[in-house]
Amino acid sequence: MIFEDYEGKYYKGGYQIVAGIDEVGRGCLFGDVVACAIVMPKGEYIEGVNDSKKLSPKKREALYDEILKSSVAVGIGRANAAKIDAVNIKVATHIAMQDAIENLRDKDGKKVTPDLVLIDAETINTKIFQQSLIKGDEHCYSIACASIVAKVYRDSLCVRWAEEFPGYGIEKHKGYATKYHREALKHYGPSKMHRMSFLKNLDKW
Repeated sequence: MIFEDYEGKYYKGGYQIVAGIDEVGRGCLFGDVVACAIVMPKGEYIEGVNDSKKLSPKKREALYDEILKSSVAVGIGRANAAKIDAVNIKVATHIAMQDAIENLRDKDGKKVTPDLVLIDAETINTKIFQQSLIKGDEHCYSIACASIVAKVYRDSLCVRWAEEFPGYGIEKHKGYATKYHREALKHYGPSKMHRMSFLKNLDKW
């Protein structure tokens, strides 16, 4: 995968810390929307990094470990189903992204504050200079890294949630509106982690 060197352009322009941000789980019926903010080292690239949706689970997990090992700083932000229902998914996604920036830490646990954030197709409420990139997870290296970390992190949460809420198949479909999931909703009804604002838009599941 050949990325446009957005990070390099901004570093050459005088920025010191550039973070990429992406989210996962936005379209799910169940569970949190999860965002990752990540700062990758200047001029270093991990082979195989791509938009997480274009990678197999096995490849994502392998890259996840490499990305975390290589990264300068990582932060995760989450917004749960109750928050999503209260404020809507777009606002909840922005909250998760803002929290991911706030939670950026280096390997020593020290807070890292970027002076530029590159975001996949969103504009959020932050005083930090931001650049929204359409299809950023396809064209920007740090956003692609963030997409992989967010995806693998959320998938691991889904495995845990499936143990807490058995029968819905969350470990398989990760909360998306598959036929299996909709049939399980008809049988069991929604759990406390389902997004009621999403379910009302389905034809009785």
